[in-house]
Amino acid sequence: MVDKVIATPAALALIEQLRAEHGSFFFHQSGGCCDNSAANAYLPGELTIGAGDVYLGDIGGIPFYIGANQYEYWKHTQLIIDVIEGTGGTFSLEGPTGQAFLTRSRVFTDAEAAELGL
Repeated sequence: MVDKVIATPAALALIEQLRAEHGSFFFHQSGGCCDNSAANAYLPGELTIGAGDVYLGDIGGIPFYIGANQYEYWKHTQLIIDVIEGTGGTFSLEGPTGQAFLTRSRVFTDAEAAELGL
C-alpha cells in the first residue's frame, strides 16, 4: 500500500530528537494563516483532533493528521515531510531547535491513486 505521508531522513532525525525531549506528540498539517501551511508538531492537549480531521498515517512512529477540507485539495498527492533551517514562524514543537518541518508533495501515479481508491 502506498503511504499518504512520508518523511525524509532529516525529518525522521528531528522527530527522534523531539521524541527524546518531549515524549509523545502528533502532527497536524496546517491550513495556513498565521502558522503557515506546514506540518506542525503538537504535544497532547495543544490541539484537539476531531471528526474534521483525517488521519494520513504515521511518520517515524508519530501520527499525522490533516483537516478534512484541506485533505480534499491534497488527497491526490503524497505529502513528503522534510526539514529546513530556520524557525519558519510556526507554533510547532521544533521551533526552538532552529529547524522547521516543511511539507512537499508529489502527485500520486494513476496506479497509486487507484490503489488508494481515489
